[in-house]
Amino acid sequence: MRTNPLSALALALSLALTGSTAYAAASAKTSSDASVDIPFEQFTLPNGLRVLVHTDRKAPIVAVNIWYHVGSKNEALGRSGFAHLFEHLMFQGSENHKGEFFEPFELVGATDQNGTTNTDRTNYFQNVPTTALDMALWMESDRMGHLLGAIDQADLDEQRGVVQNEKRQGENQPYGRVWENIFSASYPAGHPYHHSVIGSMNDLNAATLTDVKDWFKSWYGPNNAVLVLAGDIDLATAKAKAMKYFGDIPATASVKKMPPMIEKRTTSTRDT
Repeated sequence: MRTNPLSALALALSLALTGSTAYAAASAKTSSDASVDIPFEQFTLPNGLRVLVHTDRKAPIVAVNIWYHVGSKNEALGRSGFAHLFEHLMFQGSENHKGEFFEPFELVGATDQNGTTNTDRTNYFQNVPTTALDMALWMESDRMGHLLGAIDQADLDEQRGVVQNEKRQGENQPYGRVWENIFSASYPAGHPYHHSVIGSMNDLNAATLTDVKDWFKSWYGPNNAVLVLAGDIDLATAKAKAMKYFGDIPATASVKKMPPMIEKRTTSTRDT
């Protein structure tokens, strides 16, 4: 689960448009000029939600991305893997939409829909036809503002099993535990990056509904998120729709930023 930097996006577009002969030129350009200029406008709602808008009218499609400033580094001791587990729970439906989150999007032909978690953030995304933008924003706003009443013990148990199976599949292959070992060897115990994003089986088993509610209340408010709308949309339309669907969601309690924790290495270490 990872995202590509803008420079990689520019290179991919060059390859797609001009073929492999563009690779050398694109590589040379990115090495000498790493700047990428993608025009965008932004605004912030009264509840703290920051919205970025990029207009591109080539096709009647809008990419909807919402990023929350929370990842595995924010997990409490004994609750490793919870950020990723919660990402899965976000697809189980919300208080005003009973059923899987994917179902309405499949009906309108959405593409590239998923969510990812890493150490520092969790994001959710989908590309939808312009005519389905209102539906997409309603769905995203409903699970941001109205999720807890829809999550029960059965949902938690189901997604806990899904995540644990992902962990088994990932580890049951060559070098399947390499990142877990790299993290634990590179950062001391107690450091936010010491444990892997997917967490341990014991910690996943220990997750409770109370943990779910506390995580949601602490991190999943509009003042801890960025909404990105890119494609067949303009700033005025984005402002109206963002206010309509997200404007009534109250901000959460203030999210404290973690202090820098730069671990100094005084000796060389080796692990096998």
